Amino acid sequence: MTEKEKLALGVLYDPYHCEELFKEREICKTLCQKYNQLPYGDYEGRKEILRRIIGKFAGDFIIEPPFICDYGYNISVGKNFYANHNLVILDATKVEIGDNVFIAPDCGIYAAGHPLDVEDRNAGLEYAFPVKIGNNVWIGGNVAVLPGVTIGDDVVIGAGSVVTKDIPSGVLAAGNPCRVLRAITDADRRKYKLYGDDGKE
Repeated sequence: MTEKEKLALGVLYDPYHCEELFKEREICKTLCQKYNQLPYGDYEGRKEILRRIIGKFAGDFIIEPPFICDYGYNISVGKNFYANHNLVILDATKVEIGDNVFIAPDCGIYAAGHPLDVEDRNAGLEYAFPVKIGNNVWIGGNVAVLPGVTIGDDVVIGAGSVVTKDIPSGVLAAGNPCRVLRAITDADRRKYKLYGDDGKE
């Protein structure tokens, strides 16, 4: 059985002594390097390279440079996706991101990890579990989403959180480890005024 086949089964695999995985990472990281070195105003060039990196997308999306991922083809993003600077996605397996997801700077989505056992870890073994982020999610700055996590729809993850377990829909969650603080309510929708809400023009 190849290391890539082990990866697909969700068991420990060796990403460093598998020529196929090594080549795929090399291709992806080279594209990421090209993307990050483009002039910021080269919007068409940036779009073209991103569409070569990301495996599946529903329409236009924006990922501010610098951006790095491992394989790219395991990532799918929905409509109206925006990620701010310094996003890292370790996509050894599927990373699914829904519609209307906004990610603040310095965030990481990690579908890959290393075992706790020191002998396995020192041997270079990894595991990979899928990550899924639902629709209408806002992830604050400096958040880490760990392997195997599912974040529901209509969720806000507070800045600095480490998301180690699934987060249900419709909540504000934060902390290390990230936990549900409360439901998001109609009062939250009324908290911030739009221009003209006070009757003034």
